[in-house]
Parts: sequence; C-alpha cells; structure tokens
Amino acid sequence: MAEKGKVACLGAGVIGYSYAIRFAMGGYQVSARSRSEDSSLLARKRTIDSLESLVRYGVLTVEEKEEIFSRITFTTSIEQAVADACFIQESASEHYKVKQELIAEFEPYAPSDAVVASSTSGLLISEIAKCAKHPERFVGGHSYNPPHLIPLVEITRGEKTAEWAVDRAVAIYSGTGMEPVVLKKEVLGFISNRLQWALYREVADLVMNGVCTVEDADRALTFGPGLRWGIMGPSLIFELNGGKGGISGILRHLGPSIHLWLQDMAKWDSFPEEWPDIAQEGVNEEMANRDPAVGNTRENLEEYRDDMLIKLLRLHGKLR
Repeated sequence: MAEKGKVACLGAGVIGYSYAIRFAMGGYQVSARSRSEDSSLLARKRTIDSLESLVRYGVLTVEEKEEIFSRITFTTSIEQAVADACFIQESASEHYKVKQELIAEFEPYAPSDAVVASSTSGLLISEIAKCAKHPERFVGGHSYNPPHLIPLVEITRGEKTAEWAVDRAVAIYSGTGMEPVVLKKEVLGFISNRLQWALYREVADLVMNGVCTVEDADRALTFGPGLRWGIMGPSLIFELNGGKGGISGILRHLGPSIHLWLQDMAKWDSFPEEWPDIAQEGVNEEMANRDPAVGNTRENLEEYRDDMLIKLLRLHGKLR
C-alpha cells in the first residue's frame, strides 16, 4: 500500500464510504466528506464496521485494518476534502440538479487537473457536467455495491470528456484492484444496469403471468446461469456450450427456438404499478423460507452475501 496521493470522496453514504475504503486499501490518502456531522459519524461507523468485517473474514490483519483506517479523514468541509486531490469520487444522490449543485460547490477549491468521477447509476455525464468549469475532466465511475468488495467499475465519457481523464481514471481504479470497463459511447444505465434490469423485467413478467414465484425465479438464476455468470460472461459461456462450433454454432443451432422465446418475452418499458408490492410479498415469503445460515433477515442476508462475495473473489484471485 505505497503512498499514491489523495482522493476526495464527496458523499460518504452507502456507496461513498465504501469507495473511501477501496481507495484507502489501494494506498491513497482519502478525504471522505459528508454534509453534516451526524452523517459523517455514520460514515465513520460504517467504515469501522466494514473493516472489522474484513478482519473477521481474514482479508485484512488487524495492523492492516488500522493502517487503512488511518488513511481516511472524515470531514464536512468541501474545501478541505478536495484540496490537493488528484481524483474526486462524487457519490451524491441520483439527480442531475443535486450533482450539478455539488460541482458548483467544489470546483472553486479543486485542482483543475483533478479527474472527477460520478458514481451515478445511469445518468449522462454530459448533463451532469454541462455547467462545470472543466467538463473535460469529468467521467462516470459506476460501481456495484459494495465497491470495496465488488471490483467492477464502469467508466463513461461525456461529450467534452478528454481522453487523458479516461486514461487516468482507468489507471487509478486499476491501481486499487478494480476492474474498469470503458464504454465507447454514452448510454443511459450503462452496461451492467441495462443487463440486470432487462433480466429483472423478465422475472417480473414470469411471476405476474403465473409461471413461477419470486422465490423460484431467484432459485432458478442462483443455481442455474448465475453459477456460470460468477465464473465468466454469457458470451464465453455460450462459446463453451457450442462445442466445436463455439458461440456462432449454438446461436445458429438454437436460432429458431430462441426466436420463439424472444417473441414471447416481456416487451413493456415500465414496471406494472402493482409489481413493487408483488415483489415485496414474494421476497418476504422467500426470506421466511430461508435457513438463518444463508440469511433470512436483511441483516444476516447481507452478511451471507459478503461472505460469499469474498469466497468468490478469492477464487478469482481478487482477494487473498
């Protein structure tokens, strides 16, 4: 964990505090900025809890935990947070106006060459940075929760984003052990969110058409394709499924059947009004049926998720 400079994490909520841990684990000094003292104390507590969890799982030693924590400064001062920062990770709420107001607030104090990455889940960087003094240094930096564990980060460009900003973002994220994926063009929702919501639309459609329960849809994915997706992506999976013909062989072989499936799949572009209640009822029933050892409350389900993530990341060589 050699010294690499300073990163400012603006917004230390669920995503922001986790990003602070990721950068600190990567050797950066981190300034985690919250809007109020109460939210700053909460970020500090979440950070301590998460680092102690990594010690329990054997990812960190006690000494490494203390070193990483010492790299993080918690503050409510935006000027203090961005001063001398080489990289700014913005994690404000998912609204253009909120992010634009935050940019106007910190830009007077930030170095002009500091790259700014927005951890938006799907907003356009061109719109986020449209009023910025230095829009060329803005990129999207969308992670998966929690970013201190899950390596993926999707980097997006805006209309005025400079290539050097993208290159530096890739280098900084890679230096923390993350896996950057750079989009070739701007698109709402990026890659991963478009994929997961397209799949979830089909889950909702199956359940609402009486084909299966919420629990059975989860089980089908967890113990079927989900197992393979945790190893490699769908195109590589199909390459193996196709035998000597590879992915082109299986697509040609199953093409007529796939055509029928696609014709029968959901095509609506907004979730039915009743789906949130149906989904919640289904999840409540599913959790009631789960053994406590694999999580049957939100709290122990989160613990189970993190434990399984760490085991899988170790198999991938991403954690020791």
